[in-house]
Amino acid sequence: MKRKAIITALVTCAAITLSAQKGEKPNLVLFMADDCSYYDLACYGNVDSKTPNIDKFATQGIRFTKGYQAAPMCSPTRHNLLTGLSPVKTGAYPNHTMAHEGTLSIVQHLKPAGYQVALIGKSHVQPASVFPWDLYVPLTKSNDINFASVDSFIQECTSKHQPFCLFVMSNQPHTPWNKGNPDLFDPETIKLPPFYVDIPETRKGFCKYLAEVNYMDGEFGTLLGKLDKYKLADKSVVVYLSEQGNSLPFAKWTCYDAGVHSAYMVRWPGVIKPKTESDAIVEYVDIVPTFLEIAGIAPAAPIDGKSLVPLLEGKVKEHKQYTFSLQTTRGIYSGSEYYGIRSVADKKYRYIVNLTPEATFQNTETNGPLFKKWKEKAKTDATAKWETDKFQHRPVIELYNLEADKYCMDNIANKSENRAVIVRMDKALKEWMVSCGDKGQSTEMEALQHQYINSKGKIGEE
Repeated sequence: MKRKAIITALVTCAAITLSAQKGEKPNLVLFMADDCSYYDLACYGNVDSKTPNIDKFATQGIRFTKGYQAAPMCSPTRHNLLTGLSPVKTGAYPNHTMAHEGTLSIVQHLKPAGYQVALIGKSHVQPASVFPWDLYVPLTKSNDINFASVDSFIQECTSKHQPFCLFVMSNQPHTPWNKGNPDLFDPETIKLPPFYVDIPETRKGFCKYLAEVNYMDGEFGTLLGKLDKYKLADKSVVVYLSEQGNSLPFAKWTCYDAGVHSAYMVRWPGVIKPKTESDAIVEYVDIVPTFLEIAGIAPAAPIDGKSLVPLLEGKVKEHKQYTFSLQTTRGIYSGSEYYGIRSVADKKYRYIVNLTPEATFQNTETNGPLFKKWKEKAKTDATAKWETDKFQHRPVIELYNLEADKYCMDNIANKSENRAVIVRMDKALKEWMVSCGDKGQSTEMEALQHQYINSKGKIGEE
């Protein structure tokens, strides 16, 4: 058995070396979930979750424990990922948004390297002039990935010996949680995050969510199977991202760590050592420059991200000192008229500025049946009242020690010993905002001007 493993490893190394000698460019593949909290994957510590494909993948390359995105919503996150630019800089910072005309995306950047660039699945990026995909196939009517199109795209590129960059974007586990088998999970015994109001409805809903996480894991397994089918696993760099946190309170639509902290893993055979783990701060904005460096080309225009290649090759241990994020409720379904949030984090602390703390924070969830149950519970339960009040009514600034409080429950901003931390992080946050052209509240009020209006006159994709 040991001899067989050694032979397999030698064959793999030989194949990689031969590809390099031929000048073959590696394929670039990225899979992203939708509204999946990073800590709800088994490889990130969830004891109830069933994610065997993702867990196996986590052992085949590098697993980042401090991966972040710039916004806790679908559309600005995807623009950020696919342009390598900050949300305000592209104009794509509210939800259901669009980038400024003339913005360059991964498609234009990769063209000089001869790549075919495709997106199959959920898009949420506009306009088409900024994202001129060689192939775009939306989700099916049942909101599933069209894997027949994935297969045919890979087959065509392989037959033409043409490198490809493929984004496979799932819609799971976005609500409604109606895929997968919730019976795999016991509502009585599952472990809930501490900021959930623990009532039967929460536990039932969380089981449905975990079922859809399991379903998404199957999709990722199918994608990896396609690469195996065409013998491309050793010729492809594969990235897995979980996107923002789930749509329950304190995650999606917030800049708490549960909102913008993401599962972030990369497999690059022959370069990244298996079972590597890194606590370097990495961001979605770093994907574009990373893919470009792997492809052997420079960006066609300046970008904000920083290539991960030295980190992936093991040449450095650190990447960034800070990660930045923003959120606007302006323009989201059932959102507050305005409630802007800006945040910065380093490895130890998360600092949050709420631009209009006098307003009540609202989103789709606060107007949904589950949160109404939480509010009902809060009438007789002090813990439930504290949790619901904390979610909707926030101070000007918040500070959390992530080493001791990863769920951001204990605001330590008012403690005098943290004054120097607040001054340092506030300075870093303001400098980032200036660099992006983010003017705070005035930028918030302009958000609706940046939403995409489709051919039917409605906001968002058709």
